[in-house]
Amino acid sequence: MTSKSDWQTRVGVSWASEWERTDRSFGVLTDQLMAKLSERPIMRALDIGCGAGEMSLALGRGHPGAEIVGVDVSEELIEVARHRGSRLGNVSFELADAGEWQRDNFAPDLLFSRHGVMFFPDPVASFSHLASIAAPNGRLVFSCFRALEDNLWAERIESFLPPGTTYPPDRFSPGPFAFADQSHVDGVLRDAGWIDINFIPVDYAYIAGTGPDAVEDAAEFFQRIGPAARASRNLDTHDHAHFLARMRRFLANNVVDGIIALRAGAWIVSARLARG
Repeated sequence: MTSKSDWQTRVGVSWASEWERTDRSFGVLTDQLMAKLSERPIMRALDIGCGAGEMSLALGRGHPGAEIVGVDVSEELIEVARHRGSRLGNVSFELADAGEWQRDNFAPDLLFSRHGVMFFPDPVASFSHLASIAAPNGRLVFSCFRALEDNLWAERIESFLPPGTTYPPDRFSPGPFAFADQSHVDGVLRDAGWIDINFIPVDYAYIAGTGPDAVEDAAEFFQRIGPAARASRNLDTHDHAHFLARMRRFLANNVVDGIIALRAGAWIVSARLARG
């Protein structure tokens, strides 16, 4: 389980320090998500859990006439996003929980997220709030991970930890894979007032390491980001060395032309408001 307080502290700090590698890991998915966002004209858009701001900034550059607001609960991530977007006048960032955020005279016709919606403690309440602040016929578009077995980067890295180190979370607890089940997500969105819900499965290459020492690049990344990061930090010296050795062997076997690209699977989910 990954809670709001985790994002406000250690997880947010880690992601803020690793924003370049996390953006890189999502690169192929980002392109497909951007294409979906840009299918219709945009006047105002809200980026839910904007992180370090890549999606907000990309949308702002591609739609200079639109106003884009990114919100996140991590002060460190918002600081990075503001720095990155300091010269882009149509994009702004606010420290806030998207499940509670609102602004006078700002009814977004597009609400979107790249992997930022799986952490709501009460997703029906949060998506209901988002529906309440959206413009008539507002669109919702977001990406989220599919099942763990569709994500080799997560499944294998976690398997290198000693037995009993990690335990399966409650299936729908807030966390990276909380929205893996299509029927669960469909029910959440319908209960929150969204209709015409559509799921596009996307298989993509999760870029974990690049450069002259791609293995070490990826090993450093996975010790800070991902399902094994927290547990690996708590291992004793012997177990940590064993974990690293196993992970490095796996990573070395997946280097192709200086790049480690691991199998990943996501949904791109779209919906619209029931009220038009």
